[in-house]
Amino acid sequence: MNQIEFPKLSRKKNKTLLPHSPGKKAALIVSALLLAITLAHALPDNKDKPQGRLLYGKVLDQQDNPVVGAIVYLTNTRTHAVKTYIVSQEGTYRFPGLSTVDYEVYAQYNGKKSDTKSVSQFDDRTQVYIDLKIQAH
Repeated sequence: MNQIEFPKLSRKKNKTLLPHSPGKKAALIVSALLLAITLAHALPDNKDKPQGRLLYGKVLDQQDNPVVGAIVYLTNTRTHAVKTYIVSQEGTYRFPGLSTVDYEVYAQYNGKKSDTKSVSQFDDRTQVYIDLKIQAH
């Protein structure tokens, strides 16, 4: 029976750093931290920036009392989309996150209506306060 001879494998030690070596782990950790810091500074921080414009105010009667339960209508004059808000116990309303376009706003309660007020797209305030007075008929 003939024997087959296999070549002998060299048993040289690899001098490169292995993933489990302390030097490689430290380098990976430092690289990961630097990447995380760079990304954190590169991404926009939306917490500090307003998310659109805020329109808010009060609905009042002729004696400046809050009109609880009045409905405030907000119309986007470009798209004619209408948003509504039922006035709180304090007489307040709020429409957050509005685009920078023209709006018209008015309040209505028991068939009585306030004057219509406008908010211009050129008004650069991020918060617009408007009181709406329900007219007595």
